Amino acid sequence: MKTLDFYFKDSIKNHYCLGAYNFVNMEVLKGICMGSAKTNSPCLTSVSEGAFKYMGEEFVLNLFKSAKNEFNIPLFLHLDHGKSFEMCKKAVDLGFDSVMIDGSSLPFEENVALTKKVVDYAHKKGVFVEAELGVLKGVEDLVSADKNIYTKKEEAKKFVEETGCDTLAVAIGTSHGAYKFKGKAELRFDILSGIENELKNYPLVLHGASSVPQKYVEIINSHGGKLAGAKGVDDELLHEACTKHNIFKINTDTDLRLAYFSALRANLDEQPENIDLRKFNTLAIEEIANYVAYKNEHVFNCANKA
Repeated sequence: MKTLDFYFKDSIKNHYCLGAYNFVNMEVLKGICMGSAKTNSPCLTSVSEGAFKYMGEEFVLNLFKSAKNEFNIPLFLHLDHGKSFEMCKKAVDLGFDSVMIDGSSLPFEENVALTKKVVDYAHKKGVFVEAELGVLKGVEDLVSADKNIYTKKEEAKKFVEETGCDTLAVAIGTSHGAYKFKGKAELRFDILSGIENELKNYPLVLHGASSVPQKYVEIINSHGGKLAGAKGVDDELLHEACTKHNIFKINTDTDLRLAYFSALRANLDEQPENIDLRKFNTLAIEEIANYVAYKNEHVFNCANKA
């Protein structure tokens, strides 16, 4: 089975990226894995600090172990937005494949020091480390910020050299949550190109990159939801980021929630007599799987890369 280290290099060489899909329960994880299996794609299954606390470490580890046993594709367990050395250490010790230390809210030198501490510990255990430089606007789980701060190319080069992190999440205009843009969706590819010129063939990451499919927003709103004005990053922009730039990994969380709730809300309305959770959840799993398969094949370009 191909390793995560393999994909750091191969994704840039062959112009694709890996989807990093967040899960909070068995249903979401199963949908992610089914969708990735449909397209024969590698996949990072991500757990945020909030999701980790919600499920508990034994549930997280055993759900992931079951998924690896069931699906014959490269699956990797990733800690998303670890906010402390202690949280990252716990994930490393539990056997995660990679961890993200998010010191992006700290002054540059403090971010460097925290990231290097995590890198030094994780690398001894063979675990990869993602860091973040720059700030994404919006709210997701335990992460929030009220404005974007774009990543500076000179700082990115210095940061990677001083910390030894394996991948770097950059800020080029994406944002967390379902309300990313009020007007036209745009990404600062000029900033991204500048970073790439400083960090040759280095794997970069986009957070806050859900597309917020309007079909899901409309279904949810027509069945009692309130998501007026929800808007995400256009798929065309994400496709350009991973096929023409060095984006190794793109995070997706909000879209999976929307897929889940669109199926759930619609069928609660259509079958008000049903109290069998399995029927509703089966439909939600299938919707997530279909969406993940679409993203892998048409946006991330990682179909048949397993």
